[in-house]
Amino acid sequence: MMTTSPVPKDLRPELIRRIEALPEQDLPLVNEVLLHAEKDRLWREISNEAEVERLDGRWEHLPEIIADARARLRSA
Repeated sequence: MMTTSPVPKDLRPELIRRIEALPEQDLPLVNEVLLHAEKDRLWREISNEAEVERLDGRWEHLPEIIADARARLRSA
């Protein structure tokens, strides 16, 4: 049996309809799943941007910057 993945633009209204039909006690679980999906998306986005910055050499002096900040915090 072959199944096809739903088209994302068509999926949104269906998901909204199904969420609206859920009993209230199921909503915290749906919320948790959506938060997890958002966290994963943001983590991928941040990781990709950080890799681009690393390849551009923008983190080259990061150890020195951190050491300087720590030294200033200790002397404060």
